[in-house]
Amino acid sequence: MSNSLTTARPRDARSEPLWLKLLLIAASLGFIGFMLVLPLVSVFAEALAKGFAPYFAAITDPDALSAIRLTLLVAAIAVPCNLAFGLCAAWAIAKFDFRGKSLLVTLIDLPFSVSPVISGLIYVLLFGIHGWLGPTLDHYGIKIIFTTSGLVLATIFVTFPFIARELIPLMQEQGNEEEEAAISLGAGGFQTFLRVTLPNVAWGLLYGVLLCNARAMGEFGAVSVVSGHIRGLTNTMPLHVEILYNEYDFIGAFAVASLLALLALVTLVVKSLLEWKFGDRLAAGIKH
Repeated sequence: MSNSLTTARPRDARSEPLWLKLLLIAASLGFIGFMLVLPLVSVFAEALAKGFAPYFAAITDPDALSAIRLTLLVAAIAVPCNLAFGLCAAWAIAKFDFRGKSLLVTLIDLPFSVSPVISGLIYVLLFGIHGWLGPTLDHYGIKIIFTTSGLVLATIFVTFPFIARELIPLMQEQGNEEEEAAISLGAGGFQTFLRVTLPNVAWGLLYGVLLCNARAMGEFGAVSVVSGHIRGLTNTMPLHVEILYNEYDFIGAFAVASLLALLALVTLVVKSLLEWKFGDRLAAGIKH
């Protein structure tokens, strides 16, 4: 009788049959291999199909070098801008209560739900020659669309949630106790931020910067709309790959694509190292 009244223990997922575990692992590895590993391998295989000489000739072509420099420049401007925004937004949302707080969180998530192409069209509507601000800017000799400035603005728009979204839950989990203690001991607001808040979120901040940088260098849709595809001037690496592929220069297209893939792999390795070494802190907001 007592056995029938005993509450059954929850079933442990690890007690599943061995064949089921192996099936799930094989299915996961097969999917990853087919969807991720195989395409990456094919990119490098196509890039080196005719040997190293054509490969290096393709990536040292003046237009390719211009695209590489522009990609790095756009990322070098967009990422610090998003870094500053992410820190300010996360600090405000996690540490203060104010009207419109939930609206600010919603707006931060907006680029995740808006197509990058639409993001580019927004800037064309604003700053294009026939846009709302275009004629005024043109009167003063200021050009945004089809310039590096337009690429930077479009990239900032599509990447600005990454750092803020990484920091907000981290700061919320940590609470305000340490900051309040520092202020009670006479520390100013900026001093408290530098010596208390920032060290506690340093690894989460680096994690967000890595993700933001990877997206900035690989962005295609938004920059495609505002760039004008001017070879040697406004083509980033993804845009240059598209042009070369459309011209049937497959070696050149895959060579430049392989550089993007290498950048993505480096970002993935660094991200994995951070997760391996500081995974608990990044997930739970435990102070470093």
